[in-house]
Amino acid sequence: MSKDLRPVLLVEDNPDDQVLAVRALKRSAIRAQVIIASDGEEALDYMFGTGIYAGRDFRERPALVLLDLKLPKVDGLDVLRRLRDDQRTRTQPIVVLTTSNEESDLRSSYQMHVNSYVRKPVSSEQYDEVMREIGEYWLTINLPPPAPVP
Repeated sequence: MSKDLRPVLLVEDNPDDQVLAVRALKRSAIRAQVIIASDGEEALDYMFGTGIYAGRDFRERPALVLLDLKLPKVDGLDVLRRLRDDQRTRTQPIVVLTTSNEESDLRSSYQMHVNSYVRKPVSSEQYDEVMREIGEYWLTINLPPPAPVP
């Protein structure tokens, strides 16, 4: 990974939404390397350096996790719960990016201390604008939490 690119973990099972997110971040001129996890299990493996990511230094955290809620294997709320329950990832910036209109999803996400909850826009133009704003805030304006103490 290039040192001038900020890593973003996109946890998204829909290939069309993966393409939209990557394209929107590129169009925004936000310098980010997007790592895609297609299900919750893969996201957890990436974050903790297990499974297919065994050996990855899990202390090298992404600048941001963009987390869909409706995921195969391990759903997004379970991913969020496990990241918040572990001291090593408790302060990881996480934005839920979902189509869910369920108040229970919104409530549960904030009860588990998600940093932000964003509904995916319908139009491509709106999606680009939302991703630009998310990227600009989380990757250029926001100061990230300090690295976890080993």
